[in-house]
Amino acid sequence: MKVNTTDTVLQTENLAIGYRHTGRADLVISRNLDLRLRRGELVCLLGPNGAGKSTLMRTLAGLQPALAGTILLDGDPPADLTAREMARRLSIVLTERVDVGNLSAQELVALGRHPYTDWWGNLTVHDEEVVRWAVRVVGAGALAERPIQELSDGERQKVMIARALAQEPLLILLDEPTAFLDLPRRVEVMGLLRNLARHTGRAILLSTHDLDLALRSADRLWLMAADGGMVTGAPEDLVLSGAFERAFASEGVTFDPYTGSFHIVRDTSGVVLLQADGMQALWATRALEREGYCVVRQTDDKTPTPVATVTADASADAVSGWQINIHGRTERVDDIYALIGVLRGEP
Repeated sequence: MKVNTTDTVLQTENLAIGYRHTGRADLVISRNLDLRLRRGELVCLLGPNGAGKSTLMRTLAGLQPALAGTILLDGDPPADLTAREMARRLSIVLTERVDVGNLSAQELVALGRHPYTDWWGNLTVHDEEVVRWAVRVVGAGALAERPIQELSDGERQKVMIARALAQEPLLILLDEPTAFLDLPRRVEVMGLLRNLARHTGRAILLSTHDLDLALRSADRLWLMAADGGMVTGAPEDLVLSGAFERAFASEGVTFDPYTGSFHIVRDTSGVVLLQADGMQALWATRALEREGYCVVRQTDDKTPTPVATVTADASADAVSGWQINIHGRTERVDDIYALIGVLRGEP
């Protein structure tokens, strides 16, 4: 029986995921999962290695059975849907590179129309319009006639997303869609997915290890802990509650909720009083922290006495000119590399 779910595309109730074993107890990765994904929403699935993200994604996609509980896709259990009906509601973009021979980008996107074509795969005028729309909306128009084998990883990923869009699904699942991309392409793909969710009304769920981009891009996070527990919410709520930091707690690494970034724990070299603004302050702080210094912007009764005061030199021609005062001795340097050298006591 179909359930009235309004704008809910995917819903789970008391879901348990894992692996069945004949003759011995099932391996349960996570249980009691009550999840909901709505139209027009971008959700990132995060968690440390081994938490069960891939198992959850495969279970939601119907690639492996749930151990217990219910999954509803647009109000219907996936088991009640035919393969064609399932493909009209759900599309999947996997990390693995698929060998598609000599197909062009547009021909690959056209394969996404398989839930709507006849036995021979003939495309109607409407099918061709949808394919062109999918290629255009992901910004792959210039790639349409090129062989897939000649595309870069970033270009190929755009085409795979276009193929998923060509299915006109309610939900798109993506497994590590930015795994093999450089930073600019990762930012581009995440921005593309967010815009697609907003402007096409589709629900998008992606698993990723790119924590910074997930914090910046997702409407909500599904955060899996190493013990299989799940916490969901807006990225900011999970950071402020401490759930994000706990999920990724690791020896030698700390999460800074003030900057939203992870830091390597280093031996403390002392305190530096930094007098700078804007980008100068940001990048000088990162360089000093890399050397183990605790950087403060102003002193008070609770601040340890700084080993040095570093001041942006407004009179310098170079934007990174600096004045350094170490125990009354003042030196001027032109860049941050030289600044670090002075603090180390290098000649």
